[in-house]
Amino acid sequence: MRPATIAFIAALAAAAAGPATSPAASPYAGQEARDIKSLSADEIGDLLAGKGMGLAKAAELNGYPGPAHVLELRTELGLTPEQQTRTEALFTSMEADAQALGRDLVERERALDHLFAMREVSPETLSDALTGIGALQARLRNVHLQAHLDQTRLLTPEQIARYNALRGYGNGSGGTHTGHGHRHH
Repeated sequence: MRPATIAFIAALAAAAAGPATSPAASPYAGQEARDIKSLSADEIGDLLAGKGMGLAKAAELNGYPGPAHVLELRTELGLTPEQQTRTEALFTSMEADAQALGRDLVERERALDHLFAMREVSPETLSDALTGIGALQARLRNVHLQAHLDQTRLLTPEQIARYNALRGYGNGSGGTHTGHGHRHH
């Protein structure tokens, strides 16, 4: 092959590959216009509504049902009137606590965003902001996990097994701890 042909083929290959210096777009592109950069509109909505957002997976996936889903499955689980009343009260309490903490968490994230946007962040203000956010996140997760613990005490082992089966968790056991060490009413 002639040197001119080799050079022509190399030039075509380079043109097809595109410019070598073109940076890849960030997966965050477009998020800089958010009100709070670290939270999507859906995340803010979920926090303000007191939704679980997967915070109780450790409980849910190990056989500790949550009150929202128990209420959704009340008929299939055969809840007694007392179980339904107590589950509704548990859900209402959990939701109110989660909403209050969610509002606080959104405001703390807004304040952190403001520190960066205004170029007012320092190691001290950053540490303080993150300590507050972390404490709220832990309290919020506790609210959701505690609701699963409390809900489990309201159900029979058979209802828990049925719940796990209805939710599609493997063989219906929902983990190795279902039915062991729980007080049932």
